[in-house]
Amino acid sequence: MREVSTEAANHPHVVAGLYTIDSRASRFTVRAFATGFLAKLGHSPTIGIHDFSGGMSFNPEKVEAGSFYLVIKTASLSVQDDISDKDRREIERLMHKEVLETEKFPEIRYAAAVIGVTKMSEMLYSASLNGDLTLHGITRSQPITSRVTLLGNMLRASGDFSLDQTDYGTNLVSVAGGALKLKDRLMFSFEIVARKQE
Repeated sequence: MREVSTEAANHPHVVAGLYTIDSRASRFTVRAFATGFLAKLGHSPTIGIHDFSGGMSFNPEKVEAGSFYLVIKTASLSVQDDISDKDRREIERLMHKEVLETEKFPEIRYAAAVIGVTKMSEMLYSASLNGDLTLHGITRSQPITSRVTLLGNMLRASGDFSLDQTDYGTNLVSVAGGALKLKDRLMFSFEIVARKQE
């Protein structure tokens, strides 16, 4: 579990009842979709996000949540599909060099100052976030809805959301003279595990 004292200090809305993300127990993926004349022969890759940290404050008794923040290391994104090493290397090269420009933009950040929480049942909640996503040096509003389960000192949040790459000034991957390329829309899916700090 990662330390978040420095990050929490930069997010004044994070208060007592802080839950810290455990990335090793979490799952976070991005799905891209192939298009073009050769799409049936190409890949619609699933990208795994491996290095991320963050936290949120949550008071289940009052059904209230404070701010949520997430920091992703772009260099940690890698292809999860069972494909040849050659194809994997090429997709990851394009992703890091031409799309994400990882060296120039090493982090992706998301922060929501306020979270709307609705209690669904004894341990199940619905959370609505409308935070700011900073990707490729551009910040835009990004709503996210999540199902949250509270199990003792462990919180598990799951959901999905989508975004258009061009909204963040990234290049769309295209090969074979445009006969095979990836669509603008990306689909993110997550199952985040967070543990209460003592």
